[in-house]
Amino acid sequence: MSASSFVTKKREILPLVPLRDMVVFPHMMAPFIVGRESSVRALEQALSGPTKRIFLAAQKDPRIDDPLRDDICDTGVVATVIQNLKLPNGNVRVMVEGVQRGKILSVAETDGALTVEVETYEVNYPMGEELRTYMSKVLSAFEQYAKMSHHLAFEGLMSTLKLDDADRVADILSAHLMVATAEKQSLLELTNPYERLQRLHDLLDVEIEKINIDKRINVKVKKQMEKAQKEYYLNEKIKAIHQELGRKDDRGDELTELREKIEKAGLPKEVKEKAEQELKRLEAMPPVSAEATVSRNYIDWLVAVPWRKKSKERKDLEHAEKVLNEDHYGLEKIKDRILEFLAVRQLVGQTKSSIICFVGPPGVGKSSLAKSIARATGRKFVRLSLGGVRDEAEIRGHRRTYIGAFPGQIIQMMRKAGTINPIFLLDEVDKMSMDFRGDPSAALLEVLDPEQNDAFMDHYLDVDYDLSKVMFIATANVTHSIPPPLKDRMEIISLSGYTLNEKLAIAEQFLVPRQLKDHGLSPEKISFDAEAIRVIIESYTREAGVRSLEREIASICRKIARRVVKEGPSLGLKVTPDMVFELLGKPKFRARRKNEESEIGVATGLAWTEVGGELLETEVGLMPGKGKLTLTGKLGEVMQESARAAVSYLRSRADMFGIEPDFNESLDVHLHVPEGAIPKDGPSAGITMATALVSALTKIAVRKDVAMTGEITLRGKVLPVGGIKDKVLAAFRGGINEVILPKENEKDVEEIPTEVREAMEFHLVESMDEVLRLALDGTIVPLPKKDGKFAETAPDSPVGSDSLAH
Repeated sequence: MSASSFVTKKREILPLVPLRDMVVFPHMMAPFIVGRESSVRALEQALSGPTKRIFLAAQKDPRIDDPLRDDICDTGVVATVIQNLKLPNGNVRVMVEGVQRGKILSVAETDGALTVEVETYEVNYPMGEELRTYMSKVLSAFEQYAKMSHHLAFEGLMSTLKLDDADRVADILSAHLMVATAEKQSLLELTNPYERLQRLHDLLDVEIEKINIDKRINVKVKKQMEKAQKEYYLNEKIKAIHQELGRKDDRGDELTELREKIEKAGLPKEVKEKAEQELKRLEAMPPVSAEATVSRNYIDWLVAVPWRKKSKERKDLEHAEKVLNEDHYGLEKIKDRILEFLAVRQLVGQTKSSIICFVGPPGVGKSSLAKSIARATGRKFVRLSLGGVRDEAEIRGHRRTYIGAFPGQIIQMMRKAGTINPIFLLDEVDKMSMDFRGDPSAALLEVLDPEQNDAFMDHYLDVDYDLSKVMFIATANVTHSIPPPLKDRMEIISLSGYTLNEKLAIAEQFLVPRQLKDHGLSPEKISFDAEAIRVIIESYTREAGVRSLEREIASICRKIARRVVKEGPSLGLKVTPDMVFELLGKPKFRARRKNEESEIGVATGLAWTEVGGELLETEVGLMPGKGKLTLTGKLGEVMQESARAAVSYLRSRADMFGIEPDFNESLDVHLHVPEGAIPKDGPSAGITMATALVSALTKIAVRKDVAMTGEITLRGKVLPVGGIKDKVLAAFRGGINEVILPKENEKDVEEIPTEVREAMEFHLVESMDEVLRLALDGTIVPLPKKDGKFAETAPDSPVGSDSLAH
């Protein structure tokens, strides 16, 4: 404080009323309501005194109901109560006038009210020219503030400020400045008028800048409002004009409808922003422009694809098992896998999407199994056929820059499903191909990867789409044509062909009732004999599944339906084997049975095809010549190499088999596999061709009741092959009861149906010597060496001990 100022101090004891969110200044009239019990008593004490003086101090934290000494600011104001009015609710409305500043020295409680000892002081600060000039500057700033601020009574206020007292002017200005309570308290605590005016000037500058900013914002808002009102007015006017002309405002209705769709679609934040941005662009475009059509279609797709809607999933294992058994016969391994998946879902809740791939011949129920899974789980079902797809855009879609662009098939199918958790069947995943337009199998990698498919990016939508809740099921006939990276993302479950008994059961339980219903025939009057179904299976179909079988049953039902129409609905029939021949004509296939007798140079092999297993005879013919090897029967490259390997093995051990070592110089060998129009390939016929060669050269017949499969090496080792279940089923259908298999395929025998396993005998071999011992109908006599002794044989050689006597 300046040395030229004078301070008069004195002490007195006064009742205290703590104020919330309020600061009272000297020379200021202030109304407020007293409600707290202690404050009411303090007011009563003040009113009972002759001076009606009371001390007012602001609370540091207005939320405290019973403030203590530390909760109250030290500096306050001694005030005189001018008016008081008791309200019905017990509160008191008070009008006070600030008199002078005071500082709390101590606080005490008297008769339930707070009393304080305060030190009051008066400041006499002489008005110099510098202070007068600065006060004028502050007043000018306050005048500007008051004019800009609409909540101040400007004219009346400025008249009270025409004083030559800096202390009083500073207090009046402080009281009317709209700032925070903490700022006002800091002004009250400044006793020096000059310092108070400086602080006021700083606060006024800040408040004026705030008002200017508010004004600028208000101007902008007003302009935007005016623009919006103008647009609304003009749009309403256009509507009115159209109504007068009898036209509909289709465009306005369309935009409103799109806006409502965006709001109702439950889009994620990023997608909603994109849709609203596109809608703004659409509003600005002429309705007949090509771009408007593109934008409209894009918004339609965004709101049509499901983003949040999901099917309520059924996790009841008993219901699922019942549905699967109702729809499919057998397939226990597949049913167990599905029930395991549902059990995990029941325990965990939400698991990562599982990708299952059913691999098997046509007609064994791969696609229908996926439908059954959807029915068992209560999910929607969609199917996407990938056969012949060769364009990557079929999966990911085209970018919107192309004319007629659309999302890819994945997004289209999700729109069709209408939920985010359908069963999604990717049918014929092994039939995809690629060309210059890209590789669709590579695009599927992202779709089928549980770590990535929660943010699948379609080129058309151009936003992330979550596929993680979809259960993908793929189907394929073979796995070798599926790219390895794609195969790695799927759990392969093999479905083999059905046995004759399984086909009979499927026909009786599923196919015949369905076809009778589809053809309007009564099951009570029309029935199929079990032997008749057996004839259809063996003589009119050759397949691993039951698709052709159902077609033949449908053909019989059509012919019976015609007779029913002609002869009347009372006609009753039981389809017998003879009637099958009458209705279907001559048999289409002869049953591939084992040979009637054992033959030299003819061995029965087992082959795997896409329609299941087949018996495959291998014939070897010898002719005089110069050692030429002829291979016929449309053999593939691998199969031809197997034949050459068999010949080389035979030449390396010719003396042990009783064959002249130079037989290849005087004999031409012709190896033929019948049904020459059908392409054949693979290494699994290796031991069959070697057996047929040995048989032809040693003149020992191959047993008619033995079939075999396995790859051969130059050293005579037998290596494992695939398709064991289908091959064994083919042998069983052909009446063969002994099968020679590689030792390493022992694990595959467990997958063969029990009825077949019990009816057949399996020989598991590791070398070609074991194969010949089991397959040849006789013993081999080895050639004697030059010293008169016979060639040494392996312990398991087919050469018998009695042959050494020769």
